[in-house]
Amino acid sequence: MKARVQIIAVAVLLALGGCAKTGGQSSFLNSFVPQSASKPTVIEALNGGIIDPAISAQLSADDRTRALEAEYRALEIAPSGQIVAWSGTQSGVSGEVYAAQPYEVGSQNCRQYVHKIVQGGETVTARGTACRSEDGNWTPLV
Repeated sequence: MKARVQIIAVAVLLALGGCAKTGGQSSFLNSFVPQSASKPTVIEALNGGIIDPAISAQLSADDRTRALEAEYRALEIAPSGQIVAWSGTQSGVSGEVYAAQPYEVGSQNCRQYVHKIVQGGETVTARGTACRSEDGNWTPLV
């Protein structure tokens, strides 16, 4: 019983800690909405993400958005290795994204990530690295 109370207390503290702001900067665990007013969509914030352009062209606009939102959530709020799954509106299209432990390059947070897309029973895996810029947007490294 005592262990259960401790676990609940830690979970509440972690959840509330993700909402905190320090020094005017958003914490790493903020919402998955891009922070820049000049780039209001996830697609723009991720500059197309790491999805292979040939695969991306086969996805509907809604499915492409779902895939990029999953990439953004994996980078922005998911713990290292946690899978962020998405399902498309097209039959048989889905995917999952997971990101590695964040690290710093200069003053930017960066994470490596993997995006697996299943389409028509075939799985395609893309790997990449993205860094969070000062405006709060994640940009894949080329």
